[in-house]
Amino acid sequence: MATRVASQAAYRALVRELLEHDRRYHVENAPIISDFDYDVRYRALVDTERAHPDWIESHSPTQRIGHTPLSAFEKVTREVPMLSLDNTYSEDELSAFHERVVKGLEGVQPAYVVEPKIDGIGIELSYEDGRFVRGTTRGDGTTGEDVSNNLRTMRALPLLLEEPISVEVRGEVFMDRAAFERVNAARVAAGEEPWKNPRNATGGGLKLLDSREAARRPMRLFTYEVVVRGGSPEPPARTHFALLAWMRKLGLPVSADVERVSSFAELSRAIHGWADRRLQLPYAVDGVVVKVDDLTQRRLLGTTNRAPRWAIAYKFPAEQATTTLVHLEYNVGRTGAVTPLGHFDPVELGGTTVKRASFFNWNQIRRLDVAIGDKVLIEKAGEIIPYVLTVVERGRHRQEIVEPVRCPSCGTALVREEGEVVLRCPNGFGCPEQRARAIEFFCTRDAMNVENVGPKLVEQLVDAGLVSDVADLFDLTVDKLLPVDRMAQKSAENVIASIEKARAGATLSRLLVGLGIAKIGEVWARAVAERYQTLAALVAADPVVLEEELQQLHGFGAERASAVAGYLREPRNRVLLERLMQRGVSPSEPVSSQTGPLSGVSICVTGTLSRPRGDIQAAIEAAGGRFDKSVKKGTTYLVAGADVGAAKLKDAEKKGTRVIDEAALDRLLQNEAPPQGS
Repeated sequence: MATRVASQAAYRALVRELLEHDRRYHVENAPIISDFDYDVRYRALVDTERAHPDWIESHSPTQRIGHTPLSAFEKVTREVPMLSLDNTYSEDELSAFHERVVKGLEGVQPAYVVEPKIDGIGIELSYEDGRFVRGTTRGDGTTGEDVSNNLRTMRALPLLLEEPISVEVRGEVFMDRAAFERVNAARVAAGEEPWKNPRNATGGGLKLLDSREAARRPMRLFTYEVVVRGGSPEPPARTHFALLAWMRKLGLPVSADVERVSSFAELSRAIHGWADRRLQLPYAVDGVVVKVDDLTQRRLLGTTNRAPRWAIAYKFPAEQATTTLVHLEYNVGRTGAVTPLGHFDPVELGGTTVKRASFFNWNQIRRLDVAIGDKVLIEKAGEIIPYVLTVVERGRHRQEIVEPVRCPSCGTALVREEGEVVLRCPNGFGCPEQRARAIEFFCTRDAMNVENVGPKLVEQLVDAGLVSDVADLFDLTVDKLLPVDRMAQKSAENVIASIEKARAGATLSRLLVGLGIAKIGEVWARAVAERYQTLAALVAADPVVLEEELQQLHGFGAERASAVAGYLREPRNRVLLERLMQRGVSPSEPVSSQTGPLSGVSICVTGTLSRPRGDIQAAIEAAGGRFDKSVKKGTTYLVAGADVGAAKLKDAEKKGTRVIDEAALDRLLQNEAPPQGS
């Protein structure tokens, strides 16, 4: 594709094409082009807008992130208030709500719509002639704040609807569990205060004055309501359930986990079904919302001063338990962060046995004034991680917790940099625990995928002086391994075979992930690898030029570019990379096929198979397919090996994904169709 398009009509077509790709990727989870092809088109858009600034459309994908931080948020008063919902925690209270509705409808039995109550931040979105013009927070219900710039950063938010209509809708902004955990882990590693739960992280993201900072928070969106005001045209449907379908047609993200029930008995069964179902969702749900479906019936029922009479929130009880803190462990991470990990008397919480919970940092220890022997209240914050809420009873023989002053691994004096809350060991290259964690991370499945080298063996290798950095792994031999405790001939041979396999099969993106460069995960490592293709080319690049080039990659940003360039400027890192290349670890990045036998096909793999998952992923991607780590909407096949859990199979059935075995996958890789029913 040319660096820019020649006409304004072609520019407008390119804007619409990229918006459609954004919708398919971020709303449907079913992209139809590669990241590379998207980046080519996006660059053409940027070049065109630079050449013709008078052409720029307000809904262009380039306008998602503003460049000038705000000094304050504008207050917006809405005509139709965003009311609260009455809450209920029992089936008796739900039955009483149903009886009130039936009485208000003079004996008519209503149908209800049941929706997940996502633990996020409520917002209202305004569209004029199909174009997004404003997004506001709930505020006090009547007056909210204009956070349009921050909302624009979310690619799940359509900037242009499928029809040129004017409409206002309401929804919820939230974070997935997995995204929240990744960001929180990165914050702890960087010495920053972790967020307590996804809702806090989302709320803070929407209130950032600099939308470039908001763009770094992986926020998502579901819409759930069309605003109907007096004097406005009648909505295009007479029921809420039909309106949700209409909203989907417009391109608005709507939860797939919505159901319609026609009686109280069905409503009761649906509520009970959500008790376990909510734990399987990728985002936090603290209850369900029950709404009368018929819009005419809603008008008859009306509202109170604070809540509609036609809806109620059925809240699930908080997952909390009381236990005793029996021990505190000091963990040293691969970035040097020293964090307190509490060990507790085992307690059942949310269907699992909880024995440990992180305090994240010493500020929390001081805030709680907790000591060994105290009874504490633990909650699964946002249904994700065990979290200590408060001390409920002081222990009779409580032992005060004293903040450490030296690294428990190497004895180096700990430091706390200005503005940080985390204690950190500055001895990055000399601390055995940091080295062990870095080597352990290097060997993980998502990095270099060195099988048979787990945390226990890594600790033994570091303690024995056999390995001091990741390059030393490739100097190991069977003879060197045999003296290691409980290492037999066959085990040693398996370890060496795994290392050789990683050396031969590594890709540049896997190596970059394994090196643990700050802010560079799997997605961004692939972006760097696709740009430079080989480790030798990356090492040879001038760091100043490299930083400039990386900033030009779609979505990469100055902070990530600086992190990569900074890593390559560090002399000890360059020595490590040279040592890796000397040992034959000099990978390139394969160019993915767009015309192979699996072009347009997405595949998830589960269970025990005849070969490592990394090999299967490489084969799928080399054949032009997409490798999904979980079954998503749009995943074509689930390859099921031995010992497959029932949850994965049910997920595949729910999303319409065909389940095949490994033999059928091999036929697909050879451009042969799998037999029906396999």
